[in-house]
Amino acid sequence: MRIISGKYRGYQLATLPGKTTRPTSDFSREALFSMYPDFGGKHILDLYAGSGSLGLEALSRGAAYVDFVEFASPAIGIILQNIQKLGCGEFCHVHRKRVEKYLAGNRLDHDVIFLDPPYDKALVSITLSAIFSNQTLNRMVTIIVEHSRREELPAEYEAYIFRQKQGKASCFSILSLF
Repeated sequence: MRIISGKYRGYQLATLPGKTTRPTSDFSREALFSMYPDFGGKHILDLYAGSGSLGLEALSRGAAYVDFVEFASPAIGIILQNIQKLGCGEFCHVHRKRVEKYLAGNRLDHDVIFLDPPYDKALVSITLSAIFSNQTLNRMVTIIVEHSRREELPAEYEAYIFRQKQGKASCFSILSLF
C-alpha cells in the first residue's frame, strides 16, 4: 500500500499482517479521493484508523492536521511507524482509545471525519449516532464513511448524503451537514 498523491506520493505504508484489519486499497482510496479532493488546510479525524492510510493520504494532499483514533495496539504501532517514515509527527496525533469513548469525551471541531469501521458489525450506525449527538460537532463537517455494500446507512442520515459510490465489496458515502 502506498500514498497515491501529494507531498508523500509513492511512499510505501506498512500494514498489519493477517485478515483482522482491512486496509483501504490503493484503488479504493483513489476512488474516494477523486470523489472528495479538497483537503487543503483541513483538520481531519480518522476513526478506526487501522494503518492510518486515509488520514496520511489526506495529510499528503494538504490537510493541516490529523487525529487518528485506534484502540488495537498492533495497529497503533503501524500508524506510528508510518508517521515516522513520512516524518509528519508534528501534524498528527494518535489517540489510543475506543472510538465511542473518544467521541463521548472529545471536541469534534474537525473539518472532515473518516469513518471506516470493521465491516458488518453495525458500527456505522452506532458511530454516526455518537458523532451526531456530540454537542461540539462542527456543523460544517464532512463525514466520509467506508462501509460494506451489505450495510446500508441508517435512514435518518440519508438526507445528509451528497455523494455515494459503490465498489465490489465496499461503498463510500459522503455526508455533509451544511
